[in-house]
Amino acid sequence: MIMAETAPSPLAPLSCEAVAALQALLDGEHAATRELARSALLDLDLGLADSLEREDYRDQVLQWCRALAKSGAGARSFPQRYGGEGDPGGSIAAFQTLAHGDLSLLVKVGVQFGLFGGAIERLGTEQHHELYLRDLAALDLPGCFAMSESGHGSDVRSIRTQARYDVAAGEFVLHTPDESARKDWIGNAARHARLAVVFAQLDVAGEARGVHAFLVPIRSESGEVLEGVEAEDCGDKMGLQGIDNGRLRFCAVRIPRTALLDRYGQVSEDGEYTSSITSPGARFFTMIGALVQGRISIGGAGIAVARNALTIAVRWGERRRQFGTGLDMDTPLMDYLTHQRRLLPAIATSYALQAVHDHVTSLYVAQLKDPQPERQREVEALAAGLKAVATWHTVRSVQDSRECCGGKGYLAENRFAALRADSDVFVTFEGDNTVLLQLVAKTLLSDYAAQFEDLDAVGTVRHLTTRTVSRLLEDSPLGRLTRESTDLRSADWQAQAMRFREERLVDSLARRLRRLVKEERMDPLRALSHVQDHALAAATAHVERLAHQLFAAKVAEAADGPAAEVLTRLRDLYALSVVSADRAWWLEHGYVDADTSKAVQTEVNVLCGELRPAALGLVQGFGIPDGLLRAPIAVAEQHSGAGTD
Repeated sequence: MIMAETAPSPLAPLSCEAVAALQALLDGEHAATRELARSALLDLDLGLADSLEREDYRDQVLQWCRALAKSGAGARSFPQRYGGEGDPGGSIAAFQTLAHGDLSLLVKVGVQFGLFGGAIERLGTEQHHELYLRDLAALDLPGCFAMSESGHGSDVRSIRTQARYDVAAGEFVLHTPDESARKDWIGNAARHARLAVVFAQLDVAGEARGVHAFLVPIRSESGEVLEGVEAEDCGDKMGLQGIDNGRLRFCAVRIPRTALLDRYGQVSEDGEYTSSITSPGARFFTMIGALVQGRISIGGAGIAVARNALTIAVRWGERRRQFGTGLDMDTPLMDYLTHQRRLLPAIATSYALQAVHDHVTSLYVAQLKDPQPERQREVEALAAGLKAVATWHTVRSVQDSRECCGGKGYLAENRFAALRADSDVFVTFEGDNTVLLQLVAKTLLSDYAAQFEDLDAVGTVRHLTTRTVSRLLEDSPLGRLTRESTDLRSADWQAQAMRFREERLVDSLARRLRRLVKEERMDPLRALSHVQDHALAAATAHVERLAHQLFAAKVAEAADGPAAEVLTRLRDLYALSVVSADRAWWLEHGYVDADTSKAVQTEVNVLCGELRPAALGLVQGFGIPDGLLRAPIAVAEQHSGAGTD
């Protein structure tokens, strides 16, 4: 039965101390770095972007990026001996904070310092670091990251650009064999990049050695495209017009042997290939894993963009009044339940997902310091899952926030047009979300995830058909839970419900694959396509369960602080919103009965009402300066609803 307890009373408007505690929670251990990033953005005239034509906008973004580089932002993650701070965690935190500003600038920073610079740092050796890191950190050397191809976006292992070693000349010859191998959607490639990190299939003495990365000059210092290189603009896009996305082709371009980024694979002068990682599959995943920071960063940026939209919507919802009694139009939009249901659960989700972002960042930094195969797999899966769930949260939050602002939200000056257009691609780059969630599902299925196995997705399915799938529900106390003590506001009940769903989905997914391949004799690849929806559901359930677990831990740590009560109710609202959104599943699987399902819906409404007086304080806790919101309807006024002493 559902425990019948008197619902807590609504919260009072949050005090200045509570708001400060919320921001401190979200800023985390890199609070000082985040503040530097905010200050650096405020020093730029970001409003210029609203009045510039495309080419002028691109040049302006480059100038902004140079200004950030001068502040040391570009070198933050690089080793100190190359002018950096050796702080990859701080670099990720700063990147997320930059998402409160112009998103074309954010992506330019990510391409130059994260992808281009990160590839040289992570895949190159000391000779490459000495030659390039200082110049690229100062943006004296603009570059690009050429991985994706027209015919192979997410399938990096199958890219077709060729890199053949010519032993007589001591050079690599890079070539684009056909249009499907054309490098596509490469940031910085259409206009500004002079050097490219190009991923290609390495051929040494006629033997394929798999995907490797090469440094390829594509422009002179004066900006002229070099011989053998073809560069063209991708053209107008839905958004991010300040980024010069381009296409690259190579016609027998020769580069020196030292242009190979050879941390994980070396080619000697006489054409002998060596690597400390003997398995080609393990070598590929090690190289790709070294670049996982991009996915972590985009997930964090998505959370920040959602905060921008939610802050604008809540501020307008406090100011805008309509449908009062008689001639007294004095009811704020935030007083309406429909408004609360759209915005407050999304705010709770933004807080919860930040806990996942902090966690995976910490794991990633630890992995850089002390590489461990098991943790590497965990980081890759969490980064993929966070990026997918967080960026879909971004898309929903921006759209709901726009609608909550009515016609005002449709005006370009209030930034929803730019936020939506510029962030929509987040669900696609750094890996398509549906593909990334399948990676998460594969990790959940694999009892050998701690090993670098040379198995692709089909191999995973074959492996599952030769083992006994554990009956998670029979062996787990979750399988014996009853509804005799259902307290919807209990963190334990919430955790048990989410774990039950995750384990049941993973267990049934494994069984479906086993039946399709072993009993119905279906080809493994076809079997995978038959259960993709199931795989995505299991992966999403995993990320949502982890978000609740990590956020609940942060709430517990803040139990004696000024924001304890509001954080507890945010935790409850996040958990019950997740259950509410998928309550049909819990009903179908007998975990809740009809009365409990209805009670969840009611409790979400009650929590929204309780949190409504704190709404303004909750978005103030995001720590976004007015100068970065740049939306007239979000202009700060003296509200009685937040920041009171």
